[in-house]
Amino acid sequence: MNKQPTPKIVIVGAGFGGITIAKSFKNKPVEVLLIDQHNYHNFQPLMYQIATGGLEPDSIAYPVRRIFRNQENFSFRMAKVDTVAVASQLLHTSIGTISYDYLVIATGSTNNFFNFEPVKDKLLTLKSIPDALNMRSYIYQNLEKALAYQNNRSIDDLMNIAIVGGGPAGIELAGALAEMKHFVLPKDFPELDLSKMQINIYEAAQELLSAMSEASSIKSLEYLWALTSI
Repeated sequence: MNKQPTPKIVIVGAGFGGITIAKSFKNKPVEVLLIDQHNYHNFQPLMYQIATGGLEPDSIAYPVRRIFRNQENFSFRMAKVDTVAVASQLLHTSIGTISYDYLVIATGSTNNFFNFEPVKDKLLTLKSIPDALNMRSYIYQNLEKALAYQNNRSIDDLMNIAIVGGGPAGIELAGALAEMKHFVLPKDFPELDLSKMQINIYEAAQELLSAMSEASSIKSLEYLWALTSI
């Protein structure tokens, strides 16, 4: 009898979805290939902690290959997918052409800039570890400038932070920044008047965490107000 070829499943994206799907095929009669432009998996819910210095990148990044060390039917390639040729079942990537029998797209979401598209290059985003490190660096560079200029000019543009979006990420980031302002920065910048530092959340909906329960919305607002009164 002719042995049938093992189906090849290609998964694009090593986020929560891609990792979970790849794990589900362990010990199954298939060949799994996971592709991502990075060779590590981000635990994205804690990205705000990297941005505010609470954690270092290695705390939330884990090598993809190590996750699947004991899965024999798994392989990984670090590459960026450019196009998909559906008719011929081919992926055109930065490392060449890859064929597949079944394709799973699990690339996650991108930033929605809404009406800020014309100035998006001037905004800080929080979707990756480089984003988080850039944000952390930018905040501390501005604080250094504020300390240098505080006696010579208005430093509101250096001290104030605006967060667009009152969803989970915006709330977590605002809370972490407020804690940093009250407990960390006074030790690092004792000569800087941190009372001038404002953290503002801008949200289009009527309440914070609008996609969640009313209780969650109320409690998050109470928590943030409590931080401002410390």
